Amino acid sequence: MDYIITTEQLTKKYKSFVAVNDVSLHIRKGSIYGFLGPNGAGKSTTMKMLLGLTASTKGSFTIDGKQFPADRISILKEVGSFIESPSFYANLTGRENLDIIRRILGLPQSATTDALELVGLSEFGDRLAKKYSLGMKQRLGLAGALLGRPPILILDEPTNGLDPSGIHEIRNLIKSLPDLYDCTILISSHMLSEIELMADDIGILNHGRLLFEGSFNDLRQYASQSGFAANNLEDMFLSMVEKDNASRKQRAKL
Repeated sequence: MDYIITTEQLTKKYKSFVAVNDVSLHIRKGSIYGFLGPNGAGKSTTMKMLLGLTASTKGSFTIDGKQFPADRISILKEVGSFIESPSFYANLTGRENLDIIRRILGLPQSATTDALELVGLSEFGDRLAKKYSLGMKQRLGLAGALLGRPPILILDEPTNGLDPSGIHEIRNLIKSLPDLYDCTILISSHMLSEIELMADDIGILNHGRLLFEGSFNDLRQYASQSGFAANNLEDMFLSMVEKDNASRKQRAKL
């Protein structure tokens, strides 16, 4: 199997609190990997470790054959990211905001035009960012991640706060990207129905621990064998998390 991102027992502790606990991920090249978990499960922390924004306490990871932290700069050149709500200079245009990132990355001017085109903002590139709707701001954040067409995208809640129409637009855009320019996407979301429509593989995290990793067919088989409802992703996800929470409470009593 051709994995472009692998983690080995990745762990993050804050004093006595374990935010991410021995997580080993295997993300296939060219796939969309849906990263799921309740609030506080450790999804954002895991993504931040992959981007070098926070240091791991234990474990290691490899991205496109490069080991972190030895190849940190090389890794970051290959990764576009969208972490939490992106912030922009309100009194600059969308194009000017992207140009700041483009210059930092050392990319040609054409990269800005290309990114605006990818996210459908070409006609709004010269509008001030403060006049963008929330959906347009999310698209501009994605355009920032897409500058230079990086082979790997790490997207944390890219549809957060959008109305159904905006969610539909962003979902279709993300879904098209692997075929459009052969990239791999790691995406977290609370919108289980959206992940079900987008992802090839999923990882389910709860209290920092990876409960499941695999394809949807693997998940249905696992759910059926475990006696869980296997009608849709939401049922399987909730059953798995509830079982884990119950077993954690039971262990805490012992």
